Amino acid sequence: MKPLVILTGPTAVGKTDLSIRLAKRINGAIISADSMQVYRYMDIGSAKIMPKEMQGIPHYLIDRLEPSEEFNVVRFKQMAESALSEIYQNGKIPIVTGGTGFYIQALLYDIDFNKEEEDSSFRQEMTDYAKLHGAHALHEKLRDIDPVSYETIHENNVKRVIRALEYYHLNKTPISLHNQEQHEKQSPYNFAYFVLTDDRQRLYQRIDKRVDLMMERGLLEEVKSLHAMGYHRDMVSMQGLGYKEILDYLEGNCSLEEAVYIIKRETRHFAKRQLTWFRRERDVIWLDKNKYDEDAILQQMIETLTGKGITNESEIERKI
Repeated sequence: MKPLVILTGPTAVGKTDLSIRLAKRINGAIISADSMQVYRYMDIGSAKIMPKEMQGIPHYLIDRLEPSEEFNVVRFKQMAESALSEIYQNGKIPIVTGGTGFYIQALLYDIDFNKEEEDSSFRQEMTDYAKLHGAHALHEKLRDIDPVSYETIHENNVKRVIRALEYYHLNKTPISLHNQEQHEKQSPYNFAYFVLTDDRQRLYQRIDKRVDLMMERGLLEEVKSLHAMGYHRDMVSMQGLGYKEILDYLEGNCSLEEAVYIIKRETRHFAKRQLTWFRRERDVIWLDKNKYDEDAILQQMIETLTGKGITNESEIERKI
């Protein structure tokens, strides 16, 4: 089986820096499993890694789509598998890095979405309901029929909420159960699934600091520019954390101070949901920054990868 390394965890935990260090050690190339960094022009709000920060490490699924294009798990899987093929041909080890757990699960266990049924009339009915009553009211429909999806899908992710409702409408079983059954498939890869975590209070402090830094770097100007280019809140890209809140400010729905407060709050909630998702995953190796420094964590990763035969010490020593 071909090698695959996953390095994930909640937002702002420090995945990007660690992924670069790991890639240097194992001759790796990085595939982004982030739902926002795939979009051009959306740099600050997505905390996108910039070319000078990549330190010569190849990165895939960064700046690939226009903000008007829809990016979902099916498209991610297609693009990621194409990237995997190129990485293997180049003799490198792929490192999937990002915080979108559903994308990672789909790639790791080769989940097939092609046979899923659709009901376009029901989908339109739910879309109209969301426009009339709001995303929160739509999300509440999941509470009783699919509590797992209710906890793991954010109410602002209207498309995924509708998909979960549609699946239950068609099959009378939760989509989360279907995903779990798919998840129980054996992975076609020789993989190591690392989840980087930290003390919750320290993580929340990092999130607040990151949002303040985004504002200093020009998040407001970035959203203004996107809006001027014709990108609007009905697009999947503009529903991302940070973007929809600044749009609310620009449209006069709240003050800038309120918008920043909401970004911080919703990002903390997002991190909590991410951790909930990863705790449900199997075959996960937890890396706790609260217990070990990054050098020790990197060494633990190397030892794990060596033990799994994904890389070996002689290769590592040759590259150092």
